[in-house]
Amino acid sequence: MSDPRYDRLAELVLDHSLRLQPGEVLRIEADAVAEPLVVPLHREAIKRGAHAYAALDLSGLTELLVAHGAEEQIGFVSPIALREMDAIDASITIWSETNTRSFSRADTDRRQRQLAAQRQLALRRRDRIARGEHRWCGTLCPTEAHAQDAEMSLEDYEAFVFGACHVLDDDPVAHWTGVGEQMQARADELAAVRELRIVGEDTDLTVVVRGRTWRPAYGRKNVPDGEVYTSPVESGINGTIRFGFPAVFGGREVDDARLRLEEGRVVAAEAAGGEDYLRSLLELDDGASGVGEIAFGLNYEIDRFTRNILFDEKIGGTMHLALGMGFEDLGGLNRSALHLDLICDLRREGEVYADGELVWRNGHFLQDPQPARPAERV
Repeated sequence: MSDPRYDRLAELVLDHSLRLQPGEVLRIEADAVAEPLVVPLHREAIKRGAHAYAALDLSGLTELLVAHGAEEQIGFVSPIALREMDAIDASITIWSETNTRSFSRADTDRRQRQLAAQRQLALRRRDRIARGEHRWCGTLCPTEAHAQDAEMSLEDYEAFVFGACHVLDDDPVAHWTGVGEQMQARADELAAVRELRIVGEDTDLTVVVRGRTWRPAYGRKNVPDGEVYTSPVESGINGTIRFGFPAVFGGREVDDARLRLEEGRVVAAEAAGGEDYLRSLLELDDGASGVGEIAFGLNYEIDRFTRNILFDEKIGGTMHLALGMGFEDLGGLNRSALHLDLICDLRREGEVYADGELVWRNGHFLQDPQPARPAERV
């Protein structure tokens, strides 16, 4: 028996996130465990006149490659996949796993080389998105593994996911359009800021954002959504910052990371758990120790940590900083195979100053944004 919540999520992604049109080529990429969402996405895309196809993976195949592949196999990127990325109009990535810790014991260096190679596809897609040639959205299909990470039953986790996506609202598209208007107003205010100072537990970090574009996130590229973000000036990040939430990346976890940055580069890094892994990520390439993103998490309906960055980076009252790849269309210049989001919890002890003026305390802006233009159509 099908679950209508998956149907509603499929409709939201196709109509709001991708604005799918007749005749467009749509790629649906997921693990086979995401079948409950893949099927309605495929069905609804066909109803809209698109040319849809599913690219399904099987759990465990990449682990086999990292464990047993020769060096040239680990670094191989299919030329067919690269050409495919240039030929499609839109794509959906469904994050769904049966084992979110599958690489916990993998050789760190081999795993990093495999990730760096595959990031070529992500960079190709990001460049096409920046040029307006491609539309992409990432969302999640609930699984037992994700529910376990969030310390919930599958039933409770499904309710959490679909509630955060607002698929049971009378008009989900109208909800996210309204979120876009609020986020755009905040982005417009932040556009005038030259420098942010973030103060919290073991945190005192200045971030230069002068001249950079702030973007509202309201369901275009992620579902659920709810953040305002930019790429900071690459040489303008200085100080220390502590990330109280663990970061899960590439099937491994980094717990309680602490960084010291000078002129935009990480010069010291430690973590209570996964410190060696964190340092290996920072050495992935020349841009990995730089900063590509700074963002305010503003979705207060996401109020718990779930060990899934799709939700955790939007937790209302947090900020996150991403090491590695920046956003070129926002002014970011840092290029890297890495984009590692790290979350700083400012809800109990945190302040943010904009050009010396206190604008945020304990997880909330002190003033509501002024009404602004409609959210940008990206």
